[in-house]
Amino acid sequence: MHKQAIELELFLTAIYRLSGFDFRKYMQSSILRRVENRLRLEGLSNMSQLTEKIIHHDSYLKKVLDDFSINVTEMFRDPSFFLTFRKKVIPKLRELPEIRIWHAGCSSGEEAYSMAILLEEEGLGHKAKIYATDMNEKILEKAEKGIISFSKMQAYTTNYIQAGGKNSFSEYYHTDHQFAYFKEELLKRIIFAQHNLVTDRSFNEFHVIICRNVLIYFNMDLQNSVLRLFQESLSTDGFLGLGSKEALRLDVHPGIEEFDGCQKIYRKKAEM
Repeated sequence: MHKQAIELELFLTAIYRLSGFDFRKYMQSSILRRVENRLRLEGLSNMSQLTEKIIHHDSYLKKVLDDFSINVTEMFRDPSFFLTFRKKVIPKLRELPEIRIWHAGCSSGEEAYSMAILLEEEGLGHKAKIYATDMNEKILEKAEKGIISFSKMQAYTTNYIQAGGKNSFSEYYHTDHQFAYFKEELLKRIIFAQHNLVTDRSFNEFHVIICRNVLIYFNMDLQNSVLRLFQESLSTDGFLGLGSKEALRLDVHPGIEEFDGCQKIYRKKAEM
């Protein structure tokens, strides 16, 4: 085995033993980029030195866990996804007495806020509950506050319009021109909670699961494990939304069928 592979194995095992977070099935290329960046920041020459630091200093372990958390998100990200969801999935959800939606790997909450707005505009907000989860407690604390830098709102407004938004986007927040603060009634629709897709199990039955651009950081074994978790967590005829760079192999997951292939929306089949 190559020395770097041995160092990485020991490093990730140490993280797992110390924290319970298991990154051993994440894509190695993604993990190595983050490790190399941390080595540069700390002035360390190799991974073994970083392993020693995380074992003996809690502050280093916390830094590394933050490094490994994937916090790339935006409101109405890939607007065509939300537009298709509005046009094709919402009519199916109207038939339900209540709607449970899980945003897995929600990061700082922007896509969960987006879904809350979309449901309000479609008249379904009152019977919907959104569960937004992430492994990173610090980012969840930020998400719960519903505060976004105002400098981002112009781009988010463009996304909102392209996603079929029906009102003025500014109706959903107030601003002091430094930050945008989402309205309390929107935030009340969302429950933020810690959940680790690698080690935790299902916690409810959902009509919709959204997990976009998270699986790309996992190796194939872990992707399939998480997709099985989603299948278990979906109600019959429930919908699964993946990211634009992700795909679900229907031969590996025969209980799932394609609903809209272009936007990576799938549906759980009724059991035979």
